Amino acid sequence: MSSLLAFLVAIIILTLTPGFDTALVLRTSAAHGGRRAFASALGVASGCFVWGVAVGFGLGALLLASEVAYNLLKWVGAAYLLWLGVGLLLRPRTALPAGQEPETPPGWVALFVKGLFGNLLNPKVGIFYVSFLPQFIPADASVALWSSAMAFTHASIGLLWSVMLIAGTRYFADKLRRPSVMKAMDRLTGCVFIGFAAKLALSRR
Repeated sequence: MSSLLAFLVAIIILTLTPGFDTALVLRTSAAHGGRRAFASALGVASGCFVWGVAVGFGLGALLLASEVAYNLLKWVGAAYLLWLGVGLLLRPRTALPAGQEPETPPGWVALFVKGLFGNLLNPKVGIFYVSFLPQFIPADASVALWSSAMAFTHASIGLLWSVMLIAGTRYFADKLRRPSVMKAMDRLTGCVFIGFAAKLALSRR
């Protein structure tokens, strides 16, 4: 029980630490509303769960052991974040002429996939899980089952935190959707994504 409580405390602190997922959810909520932001958050949470299952079945150990596998996934993830960030910097949303129909927002599936791949293409999540989760798995227990269960717990807590972030963003929805604010947020988020890309590319295990 003490180990499980320690796991919950550690995972809550990790969830509250701002990162790519926080920036993505906040930006999507401000730009396209809470429902679509929830799709992005669900994608991020699904990525965590997939990583947990993969670690339970040995992929995390492969990333920990193989420099080539780790670097390959790291560079793909960094390139993906860089692509997202540059896109926001070069094509921030601007005000539409009066009377023009608003732009069609991205679909739920597209936003879900963006959150999912933003998480899956970060090998540090896998390395974190493979080094963090085993200390909380009881002796003689199923590693795959416990790893999946703890990843599901992490994903659920992260999803709950995202809902709270979305609710807070919606409170300021009118101000956040002003054209000048939206444009500034897109560029700021783009810089944040590029920063995460550089941090990931330069990181070492």
